[in-house]
Amino acid sequence: MYVNATIEAFLKLKDRINDENDLLKEAAQKAYSKNAWFTLSSIDLAFKGIKNYLNKSDLNTWINTYDFPIVSQTIGIVMAGNIPMVGFHDLLCILVAGKSAHIKLSSEDDVLIPFLISELIEINPLLEKRIKLVDKLKDVDAVIATGSNNSSRYFEYYFRNIPYIIRKNRTSIGILSGKESTEDLYKLGFDILQFYGLGCRNVSKIYVPKGYDFTNFFEAIQPHEEIIYQSKYVNNYDYNKSIYLVNKDVFKDNGFLLVKEDKELVSPLSVLFYETYTNSQSLENQINGISDNLQVIISKDATFKNSIAFGQSQSPRVWDYADNVDTIKFLISLS
Repeated sequence: MYVNATIEAFLKLKDRINDENDLLKEAAQKAYSKNAWFTLSSIDLAFKGIKNYLNKSDLNTWINTYDFPIVSQTIGIVMAGNIPMVGFHDLLCILVAGKSAHIKLSSEDDVLIPFLISELIEINPLLEKRIKLVDKLKDVDAVIATGSNNSSRYFEYYFRNIPYIIRKNRTSIGILSGKESTEDLYKLGFDILQFYGLGCRNVSKIYVPKGYDFTNFFEAIQPHEEIIYQSKYVNNYDYNKSIYLVNKDVFKDNGFLLVKEDKELVSPLSVLFYETYTNSQSLENQINGISDNLQVIISKDATFKNSIAFGQSQSPRVWDYADNVDTIKFLISLS
């Protein structure tokens, strides 16, 4: 059965994602040389995220929840390039569903995805007929496109005559009660700063109780201070700090992260917005009102409604679909 054969190929791919793979090292170095945001540590983190959901138990649990009709179709993918290999999950879904993929790469991430594809084809040569890199999507039966709010309008018009999943800007938030331990807040630092805050699963804003003291928060995230040595990140930090100083805005600063009270949901890179709340019910009502703009909600031990635990934002399971849209269900519906 093609589903099992495809899953087996991805499990073998997982085994090739290791420190001994010289081609992987070469691809990572080339990707960094083309895009300074793709530091080797970020690329390594992205590979670990892929390996996290490419485990046999999860994959079997995942595919066993669907019935896969055998229908030959070609699905276009417009991949984003904000963090390394962010479009890989869409490719996995399309191939597992028995479809073919025509991929338009982001110019920001045009090394690592081709590397993974070449590894997959070496593992299972039959996949070569089902994966094609293209400059322009045409003659596809459906499309999955990821971009900004502006590009989504273009995608919706351009692909108006075929079924599509079009993803817009989303962000993630953290909910604090004031009872978090140092370890909790340290883990929250990963949710904020991994991938330099470039991902939709990065926390760009936190909600804290009225009168919250940020002293423990800043002490807990201090071990993440090495982020300031990334040149593009520090440029954003210096720029945003200078703007706030010129405008005489009130903000907090620990030397690598600016924290500012703001009702806006999405903060600039190197900045964390916060907003205060007085009771949990009013907060829940407020969060419900912005749910369509959220990718992930983080809270201590995942106690807040529909949230996950601190430190887990960049470790999705294979069934954790972007924008909560079931990609496999969409692909099956095309049949």
